[in-house]
Amino acid sequence: MLTLEDVHAGYTAIPVLNGVSIRVDEGQFVAIVGPNGAGKTTIFRTISGTLRPSGGRIVFEGQDLASVPAHRRPHLGIAHVPEGRQVFASLSVYENLEMGAYTDAGRRDWARNIEAIFGWFPRLKERREQLAGTLSGGEQQMLAVGRGLASSPRLLMLDEPSMGLAPTVADFIFERLLDIRQSAKLTILLVEQRVAEALDQADQGYVLEAGRVVLEGPNEALRADDRIRQAYLGM
Repeated sequence: MLTLEDVHAGYTAIPVLNGVSIRVDEGQFVAIVGPNGAGKTTIFRTISGTLRPSGGRIVFEGQDLASVPAHRRPHLGIAHVPEGRQVFASLSVYENLEMGAYTDAGRRDWARNIEAIFGWFPRLKERREQLAGTLSGGEQQMLAVGRGLASSPRLLMLDEPSMGLAPTVADFIFERLLDIRQSAKLTILLVEQRVAEALDQADQGYVLEAGRVVLEGPNEALRADDRIRQAYLGM
């Protein structure tokens, strides 16, 4: 479904990504983990089009994204749930979800999607008229995920969904993601600081350090790797 081939990107003359290659097959749950500053968020920005790569190719369902402007990529089925949630604070929960449904598929599937989102996140239904800026951090993360789902994506990209959340709330978010993946048959690409949980739930994982993929493989192999166990799992 998605491939990054030898991608280079950065914000100045000094690159952040140095030849990153990643593959995400349809229906997979793929996790990208690594220390802060490794380039994880930069990968998502190059996929969503807010950052133009200086080299390499990004292909989504056979289409080279270099020819697709950022504002058109959600219409292809790519939803980006950004780091820090970034909900529209002055809009209600329901209005935030409506904002996510601006794609062709999102407008077509709105009635079905809103029912599914409220089923996965009942708290959002309870607070549908409440201003998003008054929600708790966990509720805002639920809303950010729901807003992404409202676009009827084929690929859901989640950037650090557990950041700043209590462990029990983060666990709830992860559990819902697994439910969503199974029931909606979504492909999920996750960037996450909770390495153990990310690798435990993902089919495939990539370890990013200093802008390069240093390890990749199925979750069982990565969790058993001594470098992962020592550096990220505290073993």
